[in-house]
Amino acid sequence: MKSLLLLFATMGLMALASCTGTKPVKTIENLKAGIKGETTASAKYAAFAQKAKSEGNDAIAKLFEAASKAESIHAANHSKALAGLGEKMDPFTPVFEVKSTAENLQNAIDGESYEVNTMYPQFAADAKAEKAGNALKSITWAWDTERKHKQFYENALEALKTNTQNTLPLGYAVCPVCGNTYDKANMDKKCAFCQTSQDKFILF
Repeated sequence: MKSLLLLFATMGLMALASCTGTKPVKTIENLKAGIKGETTASAKYAAFAQKAKSEGNDAIAKLFEAASKAESIHAANHSKALAGLGEKMDPFTPVFEVKSTAENLQNAIDGESYEVNTMYPQFAADAKAEKAGNALKSITWAWDTERKHKQFYENALEALKTNTQNTLPLGYAVCPVCGNTYDKANMDKKCAFCQTSQDKFILF
């Protein structure tokens, strides 16, 4: 009987050690950080959109609205990937500050630049190293989209500075699966990132 109990105990410890050894610890931490960042960005951009409207910058407001939706999709995808790893996100409250539209655009550019150049490259490298495929897909979709957001914001800030907002897109489209964001006048028939059909895009 003692031998049997010892065998079960040994097997349990081996199983625990095996699980611990294969758990993608960095990716789990990264997904949580990504969820916090994307959720905060979504709330922040929604507030920036309202500020842009109040200042008469309707084209820029539409950009912020579209980006807000895209960031919420990224957060949801990260959350699904996290749940797939048997983890869940701790509650938190987004914290941000709303200033003038010009300042808000610069804030957005700074945030997107960090994600494009620093955060998501590291997250992707960690997910590859830990063989976390679903997390890598979610991270890659967000990373690719943030590159586009950064360019949209840079164009919008330049237009605001030069009083040429009439050159900005009149509307945007967001893929509901991956968050990919398009100038509504230049959409692909299928999302370039996840192949979702254009007719499912969310229009702004």
